[in-house]
Amino acid sequence: MMERSSRFISLSGLSGVFAGIFALLGATAAYLYFKVGFTFSSLDIYSHSYDATGNPEPGFFGFFLMDALSVLFASLIVGFLLTRRKAKKQGVAFWDRTSRRMVINLLIPLVTGGIFCLAMLYHHHIAFVAPATLIFYGLALLNAGKYTLDDIRQLGICEIILGLTACFNIGYGLFFWALGFGILHIIYGTVMYFKYERDLNNN
Repeated sequence: MMERSSRFISLSGLSGVFAGIFALLGATAAYLYFKVGFTFSSLDIYSHSYDATGNPEPGFFGFFLMDALSVLFASLIVGFLLTRRKAKKQGVAFWDRTSRRMVINLLIPLVTGGIFCLAMLYHHHIAFVAPATLIFYGLALLNAGKYTLDDIRQLGICEIILGLTACFNIGYGLFFWALGFGILHIIYGTVMYFKYERDLNNN
């Protein structure tokens, strides 16, 4: 009872699995778009970002914007539906003071990181955008983890470590995105499902 009043415990593990799958589909779309195959060392994605005069390539940024937004919205919609379903099965409120605090603490680092990444794009430092998104996402999970399951904090730490690793492997941004937002989410979601949801869904 105390945990339910202080923490939002209805996050769906299956939503993490779906988010990971959507992220991998988005990464696959990017590889197919650039027609470079899946040999990560051959992908010079940054040469497509700006033209010879230093101006952004509209096709490049337009594609990645649509790709990223598609993954984001699909993940949010599925996450919302599955988490609401889990909350209903648990007999707890889906949107209350605790869930609002969790979302606010999640959004503060996310919005900050988004603005920071836009600033890097503005100054043509695109090479560090992928690591920065992973780091700020990890910080957001770590911050929101105070108001939900501890597993979220562990995922956040893994995302931060992955982002820092990506800082020293510039040129493999899409690979680290797929690993962080794809594979890690699938692993996390699967663990969460078997740990918290399997018995609930069998009832």
